Amino acid sequence: MEAFMANSDDSGKTFILPENVHVIDNPLVTDRLTVLRMTKTGNRKFREIVKEISGFIAYEIGATLPTKTVEIETPLCRTLQKRIDLQQPLAIVPILRAGIGMVSGFTDVYPDVQILNVGVQRDETTHAPIAYYQKFPSDIHRHKCIIIDPMLATGGSIDYTIDLLHRQGCEDIVVAAILTAPEGIARLSDKYPDVPIYCCAVDSHLDEHKYIVPGLGDAGDRIFGTLD
Repeated sequence: MEAFMANSDDSGKTFILPENVHVIDNPLVTDRLTVLRMTKTGNRKFREIVKEISGFIAYEIGATLPTKTVEIETPLCRTLQKRIDLQQPLAIVPILRAGIGMVSGFTDVYPDVQILNVGVQRDETTHAPIAYYQKFPSDIHRHKCIIIDPMLATGGSIDYTIDLLHRQGCEDIVVAAILTAPEGIARLSDKYPDVPIYCCAVDSHLDEHKYIVPGLGDAGDRIFGTLD
């Protein structure tokens, strides 16, 4: 574990980053994320950046994929090179509705990926997850599943989805989020220490309404243009 400086709107806070959490440290990601946070960023630009950042995360996860050596022929000679060697089907699991905004970024990187939707919304009073939809193939237990959701706040929706996949027999699960809060990371890491979490930033804290601070507001509303 390592001490990590969280993004903050005050003097800065540190907490111990669990070993299963991977924060993408790249100036391109940081730059795009800054624009994503801005109030003046409109819906169209917001969607474009969510897609772009999602692609960055997809590439980062790709570094863990298995490879095999193959013999190929170039214009000059025959040579041994590497190719991805997936041992199981690959699926992304967007949590509706905000997770839809990340789908195209992942499918650009993994064009043959399966898309398995899970509908979970947050009760605005209790902040507990409420499930309303899921659609899985019968062989879901064979898949490597990447859960995608722009915001890991309390962790309730992602916690529910991991548990749902576990109950279907899935063992190989990865979480991909753009922004996270220490509270959500702690919840998932304590309960699922073997599930890797990939994100672009760990922010300061959750406010009284369980929104990430400094955050970027409601990701779903900004993606779909449904802000009041």
